[in-house]
Amino acid sequence: MKRTWWIPILLLLIAVLTVGVVRRNQEKSELLETASWGLSFQTEGEAPVGNVSNEKLRSYDAAFLGNTQEKKIYLTFDAGYENGCTEKILAALEKHQAPAAFFLVGNYLEQNPELVKKMLAQGHTVGNHTYHHYDMSKIWEKEAFRKELEDLEQLYLETTGSPMPKFYRPPQGCYSEDNLKMAQEMGYKTVFWSLAYVDWLNDKQPSPQEAFAKLIPRVHNGAVVLLHSTSTTNAEILDELLTRWKELGYSFGTLNDLFQSP
Repeated sequence: MKRTWWIPILLLLIAVLTVGVVRRNQEKSELLETASWGLSFQTEGEAPVGNVSNEKLRSYDAAFLGNTQEKKIYLTFDAGYENGCTEKILAALEKHQAPAAFFLVGNYLEQNPELVKKMLAQGHTVGNHTYHHYDMSKIWEKEAFRKELEDLEQLYLETTGSPMPKFYRPPQGCYSEDNLKMAQEMGYKTVFWSLAYVDWLNDKQPSPQEAFAKLIPRVHNGAVVLLHSTSTTNAEILDELLTRWKELGYSFGTLNDLFQSP
């Protein structure tokens, strides 16, 4: 008996370690349910690979890419605030008859109602970027998620007199599978992107040459382009950028076109 006194202690240690491993695996599993949208560009001029396939996203009424058999681009702008650049961006879009989608947050609608109305008058789409621009992947409760989108819907209705189109972009591309399901249940289509560059740092704006070096070689069929309307560089280059894309044979589609494409 003296030789086996340690067996119960050993079994207890094994049990404790097993519980710890199970808990760590559960935590890892939960972490895998949330993500920040990312892309891998593998071949210049061809669509990148997303960290979730377009086919998988489509099952949640979401997309990051259009039909790769068509030379069509989908222009989208994220706007957390107004930085004096939108008028110039709208002028370039109007000149090229290029439709775009502007994903707006609550304070933008509150502070810039006339600009929002001008977007609509020019035929652009205004999408839901949530009221407060929170990291939505950390919001698990349906009511809290719903409130972020519905509060912006209500403000949009009060501002424009029309219901808000059901297009949603997660702030910073942060999402969870539950978020995608909740947006889908609300009738939303979630819009990610397949082409973007670092244009949101006001004190470190890229030069036009740096912007073209990212946006021209990487453009591809079905590209969903994310630009920030706060960027002075984007305001400066957009006319030439649209011209160069058109010279490459591209046309511009709407988000309705995006979700109707195979």
